[in-house]
Amino acid sequence: MKKYSIQNKPFLVPTSDGKIIEEHFGLATDGNTEISIAHMVAPAGWSEPFQTPEFDEYTYIIKGKKQFIIEGDTIILKAGESIKIDKNTRVQYSNPFSEPCEYIAICKPAFSMDLVNREDF
Repeated sequence: MKKYSIQNKPFLVPTSDGKIIEEHFGLATDGNTEISIAHMVAPAGWSEPFQTPEFDEYTYIIKGKKQFIIEGDTIILKAGESIKIDKNTRVQYSNPFSEPCEYIAICKPAFSMDLVNREDF
C-alpha cells in the first residue's frame, strides 16, 4: 500500500474578491476532512468578514504583509513570520497594504464553509 500522496495539481478555489486560493490537500482536492493546506495570494486592499472558525488555522507569510484582528487585537505579520489561531476564536483577515500578500494556510480540521462561521460584511 502506498504511504504517500503527491499533489502536483492543486484545486483552484473560485473566489469573487481577487484572492487566489490553491488547495493542495483538503476537502476539494482529496476529500480530506482532517487537514487542509493551501497556497494563497491576497491582493492589495483585500479583506474578509469577521469569522469564528471551528478549526485551528496556521498561517505562514511568504511575501508581503497580512493583517489579523483577533478578538480586538490587531496583529500584522510580514514575510517569514507565522501564527496559529485556535478554533472558536473571532478573527478577521485582511491585506490593507499596497502589495499582494502570499502565504500558506493550514487548517485542522480541514477548511469548510460549514465550519468557518463568517459574519455578514
